Amino acid sequence: MLNTIKVELTLTFPYRSISHSAKKLKKKIITIDNIHQGIRNMEVPLRYPILHRAQQLEEEVKRGAEKHFKKVYRANLADSQAMGQKPLTFLRQVLILVTYPGLMKDSRFASDAKERARIILASCRGHSIGSYSECSGIDIIRRHCAEFIERRDGIHSDWQNITLSSGSSEAIRNVLKLIAWKVDKKPTGVLMPIPQFPLYKAFLQDLLIHPVRYYLSEEKNWSVDVEELKRAYEESKNICTPRALLVINPGNPTGHVLTLQNIQEIIKFAFNHSLLILADEVYQENIYIPTSTFHSFKRVLIEMGPPYSEVELASFMSVSHGYAGESGLRGGYVEIVNMSPDVYEMYLKLLCLNLCPSVLGQVALDVVVYPPREDEPSFEDFSMEKNEIMDSYKRRAKLFTDTIRDLEGISCNPIEGAFYVFPKIAMSPKAVQAARHDKKVPDLFYAHQLLEKTGVCVVPGSCFGQKKDTWHFRATILLPECELVEMLKGFREFHVGFMDRYK
Repeated sequence: MLNTIKVELTLTFPYRSISHSAKKLKKKIITIDNIHQGIRNMEVPLRYPILHRAQQLEEEVKRGAEKHFKKVYRANLADSQAMGQKPLTFLRQVLILVTYPGLMKDSRFASDAKERARIILASCRGHSIGSYSECSGIDIIRRHCAEFIERRDGIHSDWQNITLSSGSSEAIRNVLKLIAWKVDKKPTGVLMPIPQFPLYKAFLQDLLIHPVRYYLSEEKNWSVDVEELKRAYEESKNICTPRALLVINPGNPTGHVLTLQNIQEIIKFAFNHSLLILADEVYQENIYIPTSTFHSFKRVLIEMGPPYSEVELASFMSVSHGYAGESGLRGGYVEIVNMSPDVYEMYLKLLCLNLCPSVLGQVALDVVVYPPREDEPSFEDFSMEKNEIMDSYKRRAKLFTDTIRDLEGISCNPIEGAFYVFPKIAMSPKAVQAARHDKKVPDLFYAHQLLEKTGVCVVPGSCFGQKKDTWHFRATILLPECELVEMLKGFREFHVGFMDRYK
């Protein structure tokens, strides 16, 4: 049964009238049968029917329609500022100043924000962020990214191995393009975790790369089981040529954080099977449990020493998440380690196709990787704002876990990091039968009823992939705390009723 939606192209035109010559065309030049196969293959998470239904319900509530709820709780959204988070003052001051330097004399702006704006503008052509930057990004910001990595890891980082991008998604696609080619007459394969962030599957489909699915171990807190990696690798060799291994840490949609030992095991596996590691580390700032620690693949790889320190690695960071939550500004970086110099030159050539990353996104990234220092006037306020955001995340993660952990029919690993919880639902045979009668997979059936009865929108686990005959949903912790309390109250009441109804 389908649990994802194929991309549909809808072309709309501003004018209804068509010229006489155009009417004579009997066949469209571009048809669904002759567009790029990868686009037809793509499954895009933004088009999941339940998300469309949530939007419909929002509009109905605004028009005053009578519902069992007063608002729709978008627990599906991983967009901090869309959920009410206030932007960081220093970051926005720098953005304003680089955009309109005439405000440099305005006393309302901090002196260190003005100095940061001057440094960035001095690195821009024509001293304007309206100009193109270098294809790989503004040099001074790349240097600041390297300094950030060195402070994080205690290990040297070469700024010339770092390139900036319009969000981490663009960087990931660019690296994937390097390997999107047949080897031994077979398509490239990428080992991809299940559950997984659905955009990765779409990226691979678009580039005609074969997804090699390996299942995370829910029983071991969503860790990566090396035996499972071996199974996936061996079973795929007749279909594709595996060339890369994707790891998301902290995890989306699972909210887990990999241990040091687990990361070492993954690196050894990549070395033994000649795989490029793609490390999605965009949630590295989002750690909520004292017993969990973020370990970067870069640091672990280097500290392991030869031969493992020679494994090829691309690690990604973004301003969309962390504490900044600047999703719409589209800023990110990738650090590439141990890549062949001639291949890296080809990668830099590839970046030129985009002319340059979003310059405003680069500026936002600069503030995240190079925040105010202790001796600067904005340090205290910046630290206070950041700590308030992070403390609130921790409270919300604990609140979510505490609310659902004792519910009958739900099991859930702790939310260690990222923005997500991924509980497993025990669906009775009666519930499964009712779902089939409704022509829905069971977790979609559950999520649909939850939305219609309470206004709470979550994403069914089947949209992310899951082991056979297991059912989950993903929710974010990003609702404002007062709304999260109300949402969880409604969820709890619904779940108790659902389990009772389908005993």
